[in-house]
Amino acid sequence: MTRIVLFNKPFGVLSQFTDAGTAGSPRKTLSDFIDVPGVYAAGRLDKDSEGLLVLTDNGRLQHRISDPRHKTSKTYWVQVEGIPGDDSLQQLRDGVMLKDGMTAPAQIRQMDAPDPLWPRDPPVRFRKSVPDCWIEVTISEGRNRQVRRMTAAIGHPTLRLIRYRVGDWTIEGIENGTWREA
Repeated sequence: MTRIVLFNKPFGVLSQFTDAGTAGSPRKTLSDFIDVPGVYAAGRLDKDSEGLLVLTDNGRLQHRISDPRHKTSKTYWVQVEGIPGDDSLQQLRDGVMLKDGMTAPAQIRQMDAPDPLWPRDPPVRFRKSVPDCWIEVTISEGRNRQVRRMTAAIGHPTLRLIRYRVGDWTIEGIENGTWREA
């Protein structure tokens, strides 16, 4: 039977079970939170991003979720610097040019701040003179740091990025830093 683990990944945690990176202070990994043998992350979520990470022991399912050819949609809650106007949001809907090519069209909507929202450690650094807002971004690609690069391309850098949904799975009811089986 296939095991599926849904993990609400905290900020600063690597999407892998070991840290083969720099010597010195070890970084937090999935093994600090999940003790389920034989499961591996289906896709990545960079250490500066939070939210849903799907893990499974089924290689075919892992491939289907992470391979861009299967176009598994993912929804992100994104706090951006500034207030994007309709033209900027439309650019995201139409696709934006990044260094590695044009993005596919995205589903975009402005939203209220997620409620409830766990505190981030460390907190997002705000500038009193620059407002911020939240947008919901749904994409079916999976380029490296894609959502961050998309918001930067329209002049609204990402301050905080939370993956809310992967396919039919969401972080609903999963506290940050905890997991449950699907």
